[in-house]
Amino acid sequence: MIKTDVHMHTDFSHDSDSTPEQMAEGAIEKGLEAICFTDHYDKDNMDWGPEDIFDPEKYFEKMRQVQEKYRDRIRIRIGVELGLQPHLGGFYKEFAEKYSFDFVIGSVHSAERSDIAQKRIFAGRTDEETYRVVFQEMIEDVKAYHGFDVFGHVDYVARYGRGQEKEYSYKRFADEIDTLLRILVDNGCGIELNMSGLKYGLPFAHPHADVLKRYRELGGEIITVGADGHRPEHIAYDFHKAQGILEECGFKYYAEFKERRPIFFKV
Repeated sequence: MIKTDVHMHTDFSHDSDSTPEQMAEGAIEKGLEAICFTDHYDKDNMDWGPEDIFDPEKYFEKMRQVQEKYRDRIRIRIGVELGLQPHLGGFYKEFAEKYSFDFVIGSVHSAERSDIAQKRIFAGRTDEETYRVVFQEMIEDVKAYHGFDVFGHVDYVARYGRGQEKEYSYKRFADEIDTLLRILVDNGCGIELNMSGLKYGLPFAHPHADVLKRYRELGGEIITVGADGHRPEHIAYDFHKAQGILEECGFKYYAEFKERRPIFFKV
């Protein structure tokens, strides 16, 4: 089993009540060798207030303490999950360069200035129409800023459709997804295998295996593995399936990041 989970949240994220210590202990209990905390930083999310994003100085102070506390038991990295929006490119460039993160995920949680999870964006649209709107905005997001290390949960929006995967496939959105993946590959950005799609009732992890294969076909080589857990019981969720997914999609290595540089491990 893959022993590294590099996407997880703590109570520095608005949607988690778990302390960093609880998450570290949970990872150790599951036999992991390394983790990376990637708490949410979604500036200008219209559904989250300023109080819902962490203070970077306090974040690093706490996470350094946790690193030291567990340094003989597990490798702990300090990362962040940025909530991309087209107008935030300049802000995130400065933010990511200012702080000494080990790992930066760029994710899309909002489209048309609305939190996708709130589902307002689906009003008056079919799932397919909404998915296309979100994929099109994703393209604008990564054009505006691609200084992150990996792009998070590519087909995240499919969690929230009325029929989830019923109106979603790589083939149906190939034009948009290919454009997105080419931008990522051209700029040396990785993607993640995010196992939480299975947790949310989809028959696939994020992204669908067809998207992973296409990323690999286009020359993409950097892939990380995370469960996107917000509680200890979700750490390494369905990781026993991750190796098979990576192998099926043509990946021989997966990565974790330290000081914004990938470290590769055989699948």
